[in-house]
Amino acid sequence: MYSVLRAGEQERSAGGTLSFEGEAHGSGVSFFLVDNEPGTGPSLHRHPYSETWIVRSGTARITADGTEMMAEAGDIVVVGPGTRHKFVNAGTERLDIICIHDSPVFVADWVED
Repeated sequence: MYSVLRAGEQERSAGGTLSFEGEAHGSGVSFFLVDNEPGTGPSLHRHPYSETWIVRSGTARITADGTEMMAEAGDIVVVGPGTRHKFVNAGTERLDIICIHDSPVFVADWVED
């Protein structure tokens, strides 16, 4: 089995982010291709699986279990299952980051800051 999702078939959010849930394509992982404006990012949440970020360009301020860290182009950050986390574009340019979810579907528990 194989699946190809052509560029012309991919839909992005108004902010520029592409969502890919693997289940529909026979994949065990899902991901977001994030293209965020400065000052934007998801609010605090957690997943029952790990999440891996690959920063391709820009600067992300990542908060994981209350600890803040900066991640820049080329950095890879991993949070384990159940870790409360969020990120925001902390730079002046757009943030290009890949958010890989170790799950064929997205599962998020949105929590209070």
